[in-house]
Amino acid sequence: MKKLFLLLPIPVGLLLWNYYSKRSEAPELAFAKVKREALVSLLSTNGKVEPVEWRPVRAEVSGSVERIFVEQGGRVRKGSPLLELKSSGLQADLAAAEHRIETARAELSLIERGGRSSDLAELENGLARARLSRETAEREIATLRRLQEKQAATGFEVSIAGDRLRQADAEIEAWQRKLGALAAEGNRKAVEAALRDGQAAKDLALERIAQLTLRAPMDGVAYGVDARAGSWLNAGDLVANVGRFEKLRVRVYVDEPELGRVSHGQPVTIAWDADPGRTWTGSVERLAQEIVQLGSRQVGEVLCSIANGDGRLVPGTNVNVEIRTAVAPDALTIPKEALRREPAQGCWVLVDGQLRWRKVTAGSSSVTRVQAVNGLNEGDSVALPSGRVLKDGDRVKAVYP
Repeated sequence: MKKLFLLLPIPVGLLLWNYYSKRSEAPELAFAKVKREALVSLLSTNGKVEPVEWRPVRAEVSGSVERIFVEQGGRVRKGSPLLELKSSGLQADLAAAEHRIETARAELSLIERGGRSSDLAELENGLARARLSRETAEREIATLRRLQEKQAATGFEVSIAGDRLRQADAEIEAWQRKLGALAAEGNRKAVEAALRDGQAAKDLALERIAQLTLRAPMDGVAYGVDARAGSWLNAGDLVANVGRFEKLRVRVYVDEPELGRVSHGQPVTIAWDADPGRTWTGSVERLAQEIVQLGSRQVGEVLCSIANGDGRLVPGTNVNVEIRTAVAPDALTIPKEALRREPAQGCWVLVDGQLRWRKVTAGSSSVTRVQAVNGLNEGDSVALPSGRVLKDGDRVKAVYP
């Protein structure tokens, strides 16, 4: 028992020694090596494709879509028809103008023959019939308007009734002119003026009827073709656009703090989520002219030109954009997360197993790495972020992930 008692302190001492030695052992800390490499600084953002050269096509007169001659993305030649409208009002205007011309010519013929007393009864009867037709047309349009308010008649039906009313007015006017011409040969100048007015009205009606066919303003590709057969278009409505797609422009949205990195001529790479693995290249063409609101972002709109030889990209496409803002061909680089902002911009460097603070001047950066312009040497070990509070002189055990 005495010997056992004397041996008892030995294992206790071993346990205490192991405990204190572990407490004094340096903690592990993740480090990365400073390495020399070519560093490409990229600014990643988004943008929207738009054509460099394009022309809008707008309806010049109102009417319903009768026929569509081109599909979205179809190639067109200048002057080729894109779409045809239908307007009964214009046809009625043409018919009324032609009726006025015929009436004026008949009046001139009557004046030239000196007129006949037997014609008076015929003219008065014709005027009475025209007035009766007008009264009928007036009652009809009033009825249709009341029904339209109750949604029991269409606007097209009201429009047709209005055409009949205008036709009756034109007939009344024509019969009255004939009576006037018969009453006095001195009306020749007035009739000749009416003939000229009728011809001008006909020319205008024919011109506006020609405008019912919308044509391509240039060679190119039709896009934004949203019209559907039977739909109604008002004068001035946008029908389609025609543009050239061999060269496109991308409106790139650059966040305000990043605008200082962008300069004219920098290379640009475009990617489209709908065509994975495919890229388009170009360059910065125009810098931002102002700051605008884009959702929750304050951005400058930078314009970039890109080649699009096969026409795969189309205007309106949302794309991903990378602008190569700088290239450092032989740079000392460290992981971005190793560069700390406090107590000043710098890094914790491992020197003989101890942490030493180094001030570092940063240069260009990529998505994951940053250039160390000064303060570090190739092969130095810089500490990566951890949950520990680090102090100058701390002993640590380096671990390289």
